[in-house]
Amino acid sequence: MLKGNYNIFNEDCVQCLKKMQDSSIDCVSTDPPYGIGYQAHEWDKAIPEIETWEQVLRVLKPGAFATVFSSVRLMHRMMVGLEDAGFLIKDVLFWSYLNGMPKSRNISLEIDKALGVESRKIGEYKYVQGYKKGGAENYYSPTPKNILEPSSEMGLKYRGAGIALKPAYEPIILVQKPIEQGLTIAQNIIKYGTGALNIEESRIPYSDDDLKVGHNPHPKGRVPTNILRMSEHEDGYDKFFMVPKVRQKKDGFNHHPTIKPVALMEHLIELTSFEGMTVLDPFLGSGTTVVSSLNLGRVGLGIEKSSEYFKIAQERIANLVGAAMPEKAKTHLKSELGQYSLKL
Repeated sequence: MLKGNYNIFNEDCVQCLKKMQDSSIDCVSTDPPYGIGYQAHEWDKAIPEIETWEQVLRVLKPGAFATVFSSVRLMHRMMVGLEDAGFLIKDVLFWSYLNGMPKSRNISLEIDKALGVESRKIGEYKYVQGYKKGGAENYYSPTPKNILEPSSEMGLKYRGAGIALKPAYEPIILVQKPIEQGLTIAQNIIKYGTGALNIEESRIPYSDDDLKVGHNPHPKGRVPTNILRMSEHEDGYDKFFMVPKVRQKKDGFNHHPTIKPVALMEHLIELTSFEGMTVLDPFLGSGTTVVSSLNLGRVGLGIEKSSEYFKIAQERIANLVGAAMPEKAKTHLKSELGQYSLKL
């Protein structure tokens, strides 16, 4: 059941954060730019400046947690920025999956090209984006692509060689704002409500045939780990949280290129906050964090600079809230959406 409020802002996150009160936010869960220039998008050419994380730290309550998505290649730079802003690095969660898109290249064909030798065509293929809804009916390109083989002696020597591994995980940095000086963790929680992970509500449930191992098995399942996976590990019993990837354009209108699954965001929010708390995403994108927050009975706040993605977030939230409300309340919903705020 939906509970709480939401508010989303279409503006630069630093300028928006500066308008927020000190120590007013209970939790942050965000997927910021990785700085890798993903699909040549302008907004992903640089990781956030330290000032961004300083503002996030300021608005968080002492002891509050934040989960920050990053890339394998520049995770260390993101962590340095977070740490220099004043956050404590607590852990790195790994969202593991099997269907990452390889970033390598066939170097043998490039050797042919550099030597001025024409590579040999041995066939054709159509690339299928495997996780797209509809499977083999959805091709990445409508025309066949050539299958080439190196022709030069040097190219043949390096046939099959590449420059990168296939990605199979995405790091999520878990950080915490230090508790108030002079307080114990318990005293900080009593004063601010923040400082502890919500282990109880984010446990990994047992499967039907799962053996409840341990000296005192908990009825709700196992303590959550720092590995979140997409496929089962054949280890006899399950101790990981399973999160499938989002099918591209599943919602039809949502064309954001780096959509995170609602189930994944719900797990992170449930782990780092408690019901009724306020969750902030300074890089809202298409709105998954606010949607997940409302699903869990939290207050969702989001900031998104792109007007294009902001409109997608508006529509997703309106669809969620509208479906959960009685018909007579929808008139009130439409009037309130103009200000991007709604009391549920």
